Amino acid sequence: MNIWGKIIGGLLGLAVFGPIGLLLGIWIGSSFDKGMNQDFSSIFEQKDPAETQHVFFTTTFAVMGHIAKADGIVSKQEIAAAEQVMAQLGLDASKRKLAIDSFDLGKSAGFQLDNNLQELIKHCARKPSLIQMFLEIQILAATADGAVSQPEMQILYQIGRAFRISSLQIDRLVEMVIAQRSFHQGGAGGSARNQSGPTIEQAYKVLGLEQSASKAEVKKAYRKLMSQHHPDKLVAKGMPEEMVKVATEKSQEIQAAYEMIKQQSF
Repeated sequence: MNIWGKIIGGLLGLAVFGPIGLLLGIWIGSSFDKGMNQDFSSIFEQKDPAETQHVFFTTTFAVMGHIAKADGIVSKQEIAAAEQVMAQLGLDASKRKLAIDSFDLGKSAGFQLDNNLQELIKHCARKPSLIQMFLEIQILAATADGAVSQPEMQILYQIGRAFRISSLQIDRLVEMVIAQRSFHQGGAGGSARNQSGPTIEQAYKVLGLEQSASKAEVKKAYRKLMSQHHPDKLVAKGMPEEMVKVATEKSQEIQAAYEMIKQQSF
């Protein structure tokens, strides 16, 4: 039974309004615990880091499979993209099998996206950078064949709703990830897609900014993104160690975009 809403509400009510506030706070907290079905215990419960890494790993590849099947058929490009991710991660035989099994589960007809996200949501409570990394990997999967289709966008929006992220924020994140691919060194999203090299407009999009952004805004966005994508911080929060390379490459793309802006705009 969930009781965290009553506890938090009661303590806040007591501190602000005294004994009457205590009763009012318990009543309001009860509405969260019961009527609104909020699970406050998942926020405070300490998760085993190894379990978090396992859930993140399997959910990542399962949702990748689900997105690949969004258009009704898994394309050769999408299969190649999944295999490329596995190769980049340097998975051993057992982890590679787990990734393939999870991917196959995600593209199966009976896959329930919301249900499969629930466990990850519990493990990612109060870890927005981990949630963002998960979303960025899924967007990379969605852009494997060149563009994000409408069915794929709907799945990304559904993932966003599960994590209480607005569609507008998802749209902005898609723009950022696509722009980041232009700064990728030697990968499928790099020079092969942009023979003339990335543009200053794309550099600003990497940071989630308009070209009219001030120097201070650019520095603030850059520092925030670098902190969010710091490999060691992400691993400490529960990202599988096998995915450190993905986070490292993200950091390099953000760094490259920032350097371009400094050279051309400051």
